[in-house]
Formats: sequence, structure tokens, C-alpha cells
Amino acid sequence: MLPGMSGKPSANPRITIVGAGNLASALAPSLHGAGYEIDQIISRGGTASLRRARRLAREVGASTVAASHAQIRSEVVWFCVPDAAIAAAAESLAASANWTGKVALHSSGALASDELAVLRRRGAAVASVHPLMTFVPGSRPSLAEVPFAIEGDSAALQLARRIVKNLGGNAYSIRKEDKVAYHAWGTFASPLLTALLVTSEHVAAAAGVKPKAAKKMMLAMVRQTVINYAAFKAARAFSGPIIRGDFDTVQRHLRTLRKLPLAQDVYLSLARAALAYLPGKNKNALERTLKSWARKKSRTARGRS
Repeated sequence: MLPGMSGKPSANPRITIVGAGNLASALAPSLHGAGYEIDQIISRGGTASLRRARRLAREVGASTVAASHAQIRSEVVWFCVPDAAIAAAAESLAASANWTGKVALHSSGALASDELAVLRRRGAAVASVHPLMTFVPGSRPSLAEVPFAIEGDSAALQLARRIVKNLGGNAYSIRKEDKVAYHAWGTFASPLLTALLVTSEHVAAAAGVKPKAAKKMMLAMVRQTVINYAAFKAARAFSGPIIRGDFDTVQRHLRTLRKLPLAQDVYLSLARAALAYLPGKNKNALERTLKSWARKKSRTARGRS
């Protein structure tokens, strides 16, 4: 039985982290700071992977071991590897421990705890524990107040909730069948938001503003938009020609974006979403304008094929 699972106060369980990428590099120090002993950082055998693992292990007082030589002693094993590698990583470590009574976690947003089924069959309680946060090289966001979507076996969920609470996060239950939609939501909120921002840089270039300068110039407006969205309902955070019903300006935008067809596609899609989800005047006229431009693009695409 894991420490604390009886309901009596006890020391936190030891944790082994599998992987040393962006997520592990944020998670391991956060766990260490929350009072969890990080026993090992398990890595692939490649030179670069082991170098990253050793660097992270030194920071949290752990040892480093290649997966092919791992002997797992800790009570919790947390897989922080790409989605496509989770099942294979679990398989490769299946003989590295007596899994009875252990908890195995992975942090895929899209995949369910069943990716760790090989360890479940060997006696482990398994769960998926995904922080709704972005992790990139050189940035270590705080996990305080971050929502963690969790699903899996009851014993693993009990411990996951405790760990998330100690990290300052907020655990909430998710159904296996909802995970892909949940992950798509997260993709809209961060990666595709980044794609929108870089598309904005290309539109700025058409206005004679270089990307580096465009990024600096638009950040104040981007920040204020997010502040407004957080402080008010989305409708009150919405501004510009669509809420005003200014279809002449929208027409001019679309005409000038003909030289940036990908940006024009993004504009059309987001404008249609704005009409569907947000307030605005002259919606019928705007909808006709957008449909007309979409038909023109479709005819042009067919003509080129």
C-alpha cells in the first residue's frame, strides 16, 4: 500500500520520472519543491537524452539511468514521454520492477490511462494526469492553479489528486471518451493561438512591418485582449469591424489578403466563428460576404487542380 493511502498521515511517496523533455523539466522541480523525493530520471539510451536527464537529475537530487538498465524502486512512476511512446515505454519497463501496489501515471492529454495497461496487468494502479498548460524549452511555468485532467484506476486517482493538490493545482475528473475533445480544446487555447499570432506577423509584413517589430507592437493589444477576456465575458472583450457590422471594412481586408491566401483562410474561418459565437451588427450581410469569398476561393482552388 502506498504511503498515505490508508488515510493516515505519512511521508510522500518517492517518484521516478520517465523522460527528460519539456514537461519533465517543469514537473520534476515542481514535485521536488512540493516535498516529493525524485528517485530516478529514466531516459532513452541516446547521448543527448542522457545528457538532459543528468542535468535534470542533478537539479532535483535524483539519479539517472537508461531505460534498458532501470531497476525501479519508487512507489510512483510518472511517464513524461510523447504520446506515441507511452505504451512502448511502459512495455520496456515492465520487467524493471515488481509493479504490485505501485502507481503508474502518464501525462497525455489525448490518450487514456489504458496506454499503461501492460503495467496494470502486472499489478499497478494507473491513471492519466494531464496539466492544461504549455511547456516549451527555456520556460518553466508554475503549476499552481493549473487544472489537471485525471482519469484511471481509483487508487491511482486518489494519489493523483493528492499530488496535484500539493503542487497547488486543481484536479478534475474526465471521462476517457472526452479526452480527445479536451486535448483539442487545449490545442485551440495555446498551439493554435501561437499559430494565429505568427499568422498576424505575416499580415503585418504585408503592411510593411517586419516580424520582430510586429511582435513587439502587437503585444500590448494581445495582452489587453486576454485581460479583457479574463475579466469580462467574451462578448465584452470583442471589438473591431465584425461587432460593428462594418462589412465594407471586412471586404477590404479580404481583398488585401488575397496576396496572403493562408492568412485569408484563417481570417475567413475566425470571422465565421465570430459571427456564430459573438455579438455583432449586420450579421446577415457579413455572413453573405464571407460565404461569397469562400465560394470564390473554392472556385479558384478547383481551377488550379
